[in-house]
Amino acid sequence: MKTEPLILALDDEPGILRLLKLELDAQGFHVVTASSGAEALRLAEEQRPDLLLLDIMIPELSGLEIMRSLRERMNTPVILLTGKDQEIDKVRGLESGADDYVVKPFSGDELAARIRAVLRRSVDTSNAGLVVRAGDVEIDLERRLVQRNGEDIALTRTEWVLLQHLAANAGKVMLNTELLAKVWGPEYRDDLQYLRVWVSRLRRKLEIEPAKPQIIKTKPGIGYMLQADVPEPVNA
Repeated sequence: MKTEPLILALDDEPGILRLLKLELDAQGFHVVTASSGAEALRLAEEQRPDLLLLDIMIPELSGLEIMRSLRERMNTPVILLTGKDQEIDKVRGLESGADDYVVKPFSGDELAARIRAVLRRSVDTSNAGLVVRAGDVEIDLERRLVQRNGEDIALTRTEWVLLQHLAANAGKVMLNTELLAKVWGPEYRDDLQYLRVWVSRLRRKLEIEPAKPQIIKTKPGIGYMLQADVPEPVNA
């Protein structure tokens, strides 16, 4: 039985697909490939991969369209592959729901490191049994649930891990570099654009008025703080 993480790679260039498979197989991943959007959707449903590598510039059905379609049915992390290196393109990809964004050409080591960084994002269980409340929002760190007035709020894996770190430290300022290192890995600690994008995404889901946030506060030039009631143990 295979225990390697299963990666589904989509690209319409056969040479890149062969390179991806060779490089990632050598790095300890199990890779299945697709050369069209329709094939990628079918394989994602059948194989249930641990992570998706999606080329944005696929004819007919782009990587972004595939990601949006799959997000309705599964929460598989996504890394977008693209030849564009403009900051606005990176932000657009991240705001669309991707977990990371890699620009071609890239090295096998770089891509493998990015994949591992996404896959290792998990919740620290030291705060199990803790419920954090911020107004009408309730964050259950043990059950990994977020609700507003009893209604579930759906979060992606990355959104949840970021919120988990903020909620576990409610009332304390989390440094930008600290959040980046904890959520994305040490290699991301200087990439403030990642943090701004995901905080913005969380605010759109949690805040009544995202432009006037009351739950996730910005400390300019320093970091972010989750403004919440005192955390309470479950069944206290």
